Amino acid sequence: MKQGIIKSKGVIHYGYVIVFCCCLIMGINVGLVISCAGIFYQPISQELGVSVGKLGIYMSLNYLFSSLALSVAGRMMEKYSARLLLTVSSVVMGACLVGMSFFDSVWEFYVAGGVLGITLAFLLYLSFPILVNRWFKTRVGFFIGVCSAASGIGGVLFNPLGAYLITEYGWRMTYGIFGAIILLVVTPLIGLLLRDYPKDKGMQPYGETPVAQAVKPNEGIEYARALRMPEFYGLLLFAFLMISVSPLNLFVPDYVTGLSFSLKEAAFVASAVMIGATIGKVALGAINDYNNKFGVLATFVSGAVGLALLLGGHWVGLWLTIVGGFFFGWAYAGVSVQTLMLVRTVFGSKNYAQIYSNISIAFACGGALTAGGWGLLADHIGYSVILCLGILFLTLSAGIGFYALRKKLY
Repeated sequence: MKQGIIKSKGVIHYGYVIVFCCCLIMGINVGLVISCAGIFYQPISQELGVSVGKLGIYMSLNYLFSSLALSVAGRMMEKYSARLLLTVSSVVMGACLVGMSFFDSVWEFYVAGGVLGITLAFLLYLSFPILVNRWFKTRVGFFIGVCSAASGIGGVLFNPLGAYLITEYGWRMTYGIFGAIILLVVTPLIGLLLRDYPKDKGMQPYGETPVAQAVKPNEGIEYARALRMPEFYGLLLFAFLMISVSPLNLFVPDYVTGLSFSLKEAAFVASAVMIGATIGKVALGAINDYNNKFGVLATFVSGAVGLALLLGGHWVGLWLTIVGGFFFGWAYAGVSVQTLMLVRTVFGSKNYAQIYSNISIAFACGGALTAGGWGLLADHIGYSVILCLGILFLTLSAGIGFYALRKKLY
């Protein structure tokens, strides 16, 4: 029996298992490699005798190699088994972390950054967008938000654990433990549980009836046509502007302490950003399920209000500065959720993997440029100016989003 939401009475749709697997990937693989990267900088740089900035180049190489791999990765996700590709990527990622526990030179970390970047092209940028798009026809935004939020939850859980392990056992042992978690927990589960398409389990996507499937098979715009459309390049710019705003989060603690708040108070603001991002990912997903234009508007308004409150921290006081951090977190959430939903709404599902993988190149390029670029710029012109630039970028991205949604293209 094939039904839209439930396969048979009392049996949960397998799409929920797919969401669980995607949350594992985002929460553990991405959480350990991206969200926890910063806790290793100081101990490694001290042992190897290099600056934190020099060591941190490996994260820029991470973004660079992701951007180089994304176009090919998108084609591979359409042509080959996503289950196989994600399982192999998880194995390589786990083995790489274990290998990093034996590194003695900074150039080895640069090589690892390249390898991890390639695995993240599959695991971070393409896994949940493609799988949720395949398995769900309704509530897509909500489940996109849930999967995306898992990376933040992973960071909240694993950063304290990693800090404790580094203090007690050293960074080498901690890398080994992190790699073992990926190899022994996540990889077997996604290898056993993931399925590429609903038909592999004898069912239809969540929310799709047999009649709807017959009327609108694989609806959307072909990849070759998308490349000739101004909306494609508009969304490339949208993704670049949004990812360029998100690294401002890295400098919030330093900015807030510069306003004469204590380090502890600055930590509250930074935590508010992460809480806002986690809640915002789920909320923005649900808003986009209702109306994409409302999603664009919510991302812009919350981000602009948040940055404005941060800018006025001297005058508004600690509590409104914390509120500003929370609302800025919503804009941070819009990087992943809003871009995904715009690509799906504008271009449909026909060649979604290829189209989205190319749009995602802007994520990797923008991240590589601005992760360190904002800091260098702040050294010369101050944090207030770059926060104003953040508001400008959000304004431009909102305009592009409304332009892309002005009419239905298929």
